Amino acid sequence: MHHEHLDVLIVGAGLSGIGAAALLQRELPGLRLAVLEARDAPGGTWDLFRYPGMRSDSDMHTLGHRFRPWQGAHRTASGEAIRRYLDDTIAEHDLGRLIRLQHRVVGARWDDTTALWHVDVEIGPERTCRTLQARFLYACSGYYRMDQGHTPTWPGQADYTGRIVHPQHWPQDLAVAGQRVVVIGSGATAVTLVPALAAQGAQVTMLQRSPTYVEVRAGESALARHLTRRLPAPLAGRLIRLARAARQVLVHRLSRRWPEAVRRHLLRGVARALGPRQDLLVHFTPHYRPWDQRVCLAPDGDLFTALREGRAEVVTDTVDRFTPDGVTLASGRHLPADIIVTATGLDLLALGGMTLSVNGSPVVLRRTFSHRGMMLAGVPNFAYAFGYTHASWTLRAELATEQVVRVLRHLRGTGLRQCTPRAPNDLRTDRRLDFQPGYVLRNLHCFPKAGDQGPWRTPDNALLDRWRLRLAGLDDGALVFGNPAPRTV
Repeated sequence: MHHEHLDVLIVGAGLSGIGAAALLQRELPGLRLAVLEARDAPGGTWDLFRYPGMRSDSDMHTLGHRFRPWQGAHRTASGEAIRRYLDDTIAEHDLGRLIRLQHRVVGARWDDTTALWHVDVEIGPERTCRTLQARFLYACSGYYRMDQGHTPTWPGQADYTGRIVHPQHWPQDLAVAGQRVVVIGSGATAVTLVPALAAQGAQVTMLQRSPTYVEVRAGESALARHLTRRLPAPLAGRLIRLARAARQVLVHRLSRRWPEAVRRHLLRGVARALGPRQDLLVHFTPHYRPWDQRVCLAPDGDLFTALREGRAEVVTDTVDRFTPDGVTLASGRHLPADIIVTATGLDLLALGGMTLSVNGSPVVLRRTFSHRGMMLAGVPNFAYAFGYTHASWTLRAELATEQVVRVLRHLRGTGLRQCTPRAPNDLRTDRRLDFQPGYVLRNLHCFPKAGDQGPWRTPDNALLDRWRLRLAGLDDGALVFGNPAPRTV
């Protein structure tokens, strides 16, 4: 049977996969490259989520690609604007010919003898099986299940006669004007949905188990506006990106060092945005430190405007049971609801659910150490893109792609075929967890382990990590190159 032979196979055509394809194509001309996407459109997260108000909760000047800076002064962007940005990136870099839609990677098997990955793919709705071969496998498939979100079940749920909607699968025909909508959740999705639904004429209640930190910031960056007016676009883009990345690192460092000061700063912003409704401040005063969980963003205080004007309310309580016409809370209060939105989070999924094996031995991710947060101990010619917990995803994903370029360049220049991270015998698991939202704690056991030393630690500084990688190069004591191509007579 003939197997297609590729140099690099990228799994996932979302933000990181599109960026990886563009950078690899530019840095390594002539590379045989393909991008496999399980869904029927590129864009990943930004094509999947279509709920009202869908937008970035990371700063767009760092969420956008470094090689194609985000234009404009607005910090956030709608899902539609981000889809346009990604479509334009695909067109500008001629990536459409590389992206294969409805190609779901189910497993990949590495073989030292051939120095190839044998990648099993299901194609189209009928899931026709095919095997591709690749010298290097790069997983850019994100970190959560795209076919379903995390949805708990509640007592009495079957009795409810209204409509239950998860934001990950928002019905495009759902009309909310004049409807009573209860949004269960307090994360970024809920904070985005509530003002958007209120703006569409719904009467919205945000029902949260516990408060979340919300940062109130101007939707437009004064610095970005100033630089874009006075500097050429490429230079302005680089400077804005650097400034935004530096701010993200600084805020996280301050949150670790002086959590009470950062807490007071965030709560002051909420108090100002609430104006006369200071009675609501208790609903935005968490018991944990800032950035133990992700801080949500309210551009121009849109959530608090809806609360002030009475178009939305917030309730801190737990669901006792669903009733035919709403929800009864543990306190005994009943919330009437025509629509219930379960903004209850994500189900995480490592590597898009694909299995890996090396020379016939399965790779058990939870027992495998992660090298620089982008490669796996004992797994040759493999990398994965994974973002920071406290900064934009793309900052980290692009570092992973740069490292892949270095590895491929070295293999090409030396005639060697294999690069494998090797963990030292005395490496121990780093059990310190600096980020503790429920969706992470629920699924932590499915992901690779961080080590307690050297390049096995979890990367956490978007400014220093780039220089650490460049200074270390490939000679960090962990990457082993070998398996030269056999000589031909």
